[in-house]
Amino acid sequence: MSADPYSTRWRVLALLGIAELFGMSLWFAASAVAPQLRSIWGLTTGEAAWLTTIVQLGFVTGTAFAAVLNLPDIIPAGRLFSGAAFLGAAANAAILAAPGYPSALALRFLTGFFLAGVYPPAMKMTATWFRSERGLAIGVIVGALTVGKATPYLVRAIPHVGLRPVVLTASVGAIIAGLLVAIWYRDGPYPFVARPFSWGHVRDIVRIREWRLATASYLGHMFELYAFWTWIPAFLAASVAASVGGRYRAPRAISLLAFATIAIGGLGSVWGGLFADKRGRERLVAISLFMSGGCCLLSGFLFGGPIWVLGALAMAWGFFVISDSAQFSTLVTESVPDHSVGTALTVQTSLGFLLTMLPMQLVPLIAQRTGWRWGFTILALGPVAGIAAIRRLAAVRTSAKTTNFSVSS
Repeated sequence: MSADPYSTRWRVLALLGIAELFGMSLWFAASAVAPQLRSIWGLTTGEAAWLTTIVQLGFVTGTAFAAVLNLPDIIPAGRLFSGAAFLGAAANAAILAAPGYPSALALRFLTGFFLAGVYPPAMKMTATWFRSERGLAIGVIVGALTVGKATPYLVRAIPHVGLRPVVLTASVGAIIAGLLVAIWYRDGPYPFVARPFSWGHVRDIVRIREWRLATASYLGHMFELYAFWTWIPAFLAASVAASVGGRYRAPRAISLLAFATIAIGGLGSVWGGLFADKRGRERLVAISLFMSGGCCLLSGFLFGGPIWVLGALAMAWGFFVISDSAQFSTLVTESVPDHSVGTALTVQTSLGFLLTMLPMQLVPLIAQRTGWRWGFTILALGPVAGIAAIRRLAAVRTSAKTTNFSVSS
């Protein structure tokens, strides 16, 4: 495929990447300061975990709501993004005035709900500017949101920074994101056709075999991803403590390492997009799942060892665990009709984030019973299932290309 003759698309991609980075910083804003919130409200480990899990639930509810009402294919993506970013910023900042844990949970739920209007629309907006190199472009967006989600851990690692700066930095970032898109974004030369509302729209999407297989592999990817992101700080802290024979008392160093582990996924996403555009999306997905699944299994064997060894493993894991994420979205844009892209992306994302809630709760339960050494092992089930689904999708797409070639000949 020849390159798109629109030089401005790279400036638009930079704009959307910056907006996505700032907007998605809301996601882990409470997780990064969970120790302070646990102290303030006297929370257990399980209750603190819900500060992150409830964001997933809110996001799932938001994406399901948007999909059923066909909002991503009815409302212009730029308007949806900006409005959602502003509302998410308000909900996140309000946690500072929350009188207690129940109110904080409600606000975190709303934050996730509004983020459903930030993530999927950004991918659709990017696709309107890219036909060629679409895998790379969406990879940049996923890389940006990955760094954005890690940002609260970076802010938390700054000496003498407490609860309020971490939370407010994320909210200010989301406001900037909304303004960037509202003021400067315009759809590209390949806009997706708007469609009228239909109750059967989601059903029509689910009937598409390629969408089902791409989504099945995506679910395997998501089974691993968010549980890893959520619990890697606790895993690293427990490993360091085990290596020195007691409690490790340098939380800011762990926050910095956690930031690096998550943020390196930004490079992984860009690499994944470049690789996928040149050598195939299915191949990239299979490689990424194999590598991240291998890191998952190795984590138990390296637990308690030298921090530089476990840190290197965590960085490699952080690189590959997200390097395939954008390609599932790209596969959707290539497998459904243009008028269904927004809703198809939203449904896929909704199912994936719904699944994440299970492993996010399982990992700490396993860690409580057996220790953190083997807490992550169960996550390897996701890559195994994802590889099986993506191999099937590759076979289906190859067969379709062969059939089309034979007919045209």
